[in-house]
Order: sequence, then C-alpha cells, then structure tokens
Amino acid sequence: MSGALPSVDFTAVNISSQQKTLVSTTDSGKTFRRQIQGQRWQFSCVYKQQPRLSFQSIMAFIIKQRSQKESFTITFPNYLDANGNESGTVLVNGVHAVGDTTIAMDGFHADGTHRLRAGDFIKFNGHSKVYMVVEDVTSSSNASTVTIEPPLRTALANDETVTYDDVPFTVQLTSDVQEFPMSNGDSDGEPLHNFEFDVIESL
Repeated sequence: MSGALPSVDFTAVNISSQQKTLVSTTDSGKTFRRQIQGQRWQFSCVYKQQPRLSFQSIMAFIIKQRSQKESFTITFPNYLDANGNESGTVLVNGVHAVGDTTIAMDGFHADGTHRLRAGDFIKFNGHSKVYMVVEDVTSSSNASTVTIEPPLRTALANDETVTYDDVPFTVQLTSDVQEFPMSNGDSDGEPLHNFEFDVIESL
C-alpha cells in the first residue's frame, strides 16, 4: 500500500463496473450465464492542465506506485458523496455472511425516506471493497435494511461502521506505461502538464 493520491482536482471521472460473465447459447436459443470473477470498480481520471510545480507531486506519487505493483487510495471529491439525507453514524446491525446483498443497519440520524439513495457508494470499516446502494433507503426507528451490489465479499460483524461520504477506494493502476505530456505554455510561457490515468479496485 503506497498511500493516498495527493490531489483529486479532476476535471472528469469516468466510472465503470467490471464483472466478467461466461455466456453460452444453445441451438434452441437458451442461454446459460455464470459469473467467474467478483465485481470491481474502474475509473478513468483526468486532471486539469497545471504547471510543473503543482503537478510534480502527482507525478512522483504515480511513479511511486511502480506501475501496477502497488495499491493506493483515492477519495473522490464530494460529487461522489452520498446523495441521501443521512448525517449520522450508521452501523451494521447483526452479523452478515459472504454473499449477502441485504444488510441490516441502524444508527440513522432520523427516520423517513432517502436516508441513502440508489447509486450511493458505501464502504464498511476495515474492508477494502466498495459497494453501491441499489435501492432507496427508508429508515424506521433509526434502522433499515439496505440492498447493495455486488454481494458481500467479506463477512460483516455487528456494529461495523458504514462510510457513505468521503469513501476511500483502494485501487491500482491498470497499465505499466504512464505518460505525462506537456502542452503549450500558459500566459507566462510555462509549459503545462496534461495527465489522465486509469485505475481499478485492488482487492
């Protein structure tokens, strides 16, 4: 593990879900489908143009990863925070096994609809995998059952903390070649760096 990306001042982020599936079709048209690998999030991130002085810490961090060897964390800007109404300390309620997709939670700050929304990312304390809430969450008595995808990779214990804002993704670079192009200079004649890179969850 090689630390946290020092700057997330991105101008664009492309989010992909990678989940390999084997599909075979018979002569009659019947299909058989089987998934052979767990789901992982993948991101393409684009930085704004910037001069060397502000960019070189980013370049040094990327070089420190030794291509695809190391993993690191990215905590994206608040446009990837939860869009629900929740502001409390949400906890796992009870024990949950690998493969579960419905997770009982309590500790919601208040009751009502949209505590979390479908499409929100969440992460459980001490786990490397990030999950997505796939149905809007309504809480009652400060508790609710939250439906997630993909299925749990690791069992959950009671009272594990649920992170829904500033979710850190553990990732690795997807290529052994990283390019750091420079373009025409700014108004002072200083060349500007352009940089785009791709990462995938490292589990």
